[in-house]
Amino acid sequence: MASLRDIKSRITSTKKMKQITKAMEMVSAAKLNRAENNAKSFVPYMDKIQEVVASIASGSTNARHPMLQSRPVKKTAYLVITADKGLAGPYNSSILRHVYRTIQERHKSTDEYTVIVVGKVGLQFFKNRKMPIEDSIVGLNDQPEFADIKAIASDAVQKYADGVYDELYMYYNHFVSVIQQNLTEKKLLPLTDIGGTSAKSSYEYEPSEEEILEELLPQYAESLIYGALLDAKASEHASRMTAMKSATDNADEIIGSLSLSYNRARQAAITQEITEIVGGAAALE
Repeated sequence: MASLRDIKSRITSTKKMKQITKAMEMVSAAKLNRAENNAKSFVPYMDKIQEVVASIASGSTNARHPMLQSRPVKKTAYLVITADKGLAGPYNSSILRHVYRTIQERHKSTDEYTVIVVGKVGLQFFKNRKMPIEDSIVGLNDQPEFADIKAIASDAVQKYADGVYDELYMYYNHFVSVIQQNLTEKKLLPLTDIGGTSAKSSYEYEPSEEEILEELLPQYAESLIYGALLDAKASEHASRMTAMKSATDNADEIIGSLSLSYNRARQAAITQEITEIVGGAAALE
């Protein structure tokens, strides 16, 4: 049985750990509120640009663009959004396991695919497995601006246009609620799912629709990446907040159990001392 000193030391260390996890829970809650607002405020812009793109693509027989057309697939790119830090429950592990399993099932050679990584955890994961990494970005702010990912997003879209790879998939955790984040797989390029023919509108385009698509489609694809990043950041903070709350609750349970053990050990020690005193007194009589 552990000594009173050992039990008391464990109680003290657990209380200190509880203070840390409680503080991290509160910090994540504050970050989540901002991240959720950022993600929601970006939705109207995404809806409008998708409406315009869908209007041109489906309403004109002359409008054509390579980003809208499928081509034979020789190489596939996977854009994976993870976090820079852990302590976020299954946020990182679930998406990395899924992507790794998907790549193993779809490809037999590293020449058939490449990976674009957002987040230090994902970058280290793919490096450790010696998987081909096309590009990466780490150290993003908790509330990222579009300028922070402009370079990697533009490069990903441009390399598709240049034929470096023939399709681009994106993986991230979609924020549903504080306790639910859904792993999402989205085919980013080619843009084969931008709305139906019902997206027609009365827009008048100047200059031509082809020229507008030339400028608008890359921006739309880049916006999809940024929107997914905002969504993923909200999921990250929610997952970390939930994980830290769970850790705090577990610490409370451990402290309660250790306190009970401490009191029992202390009672046993007192009883032993009384017995020894009584025994000694009886021996002197």
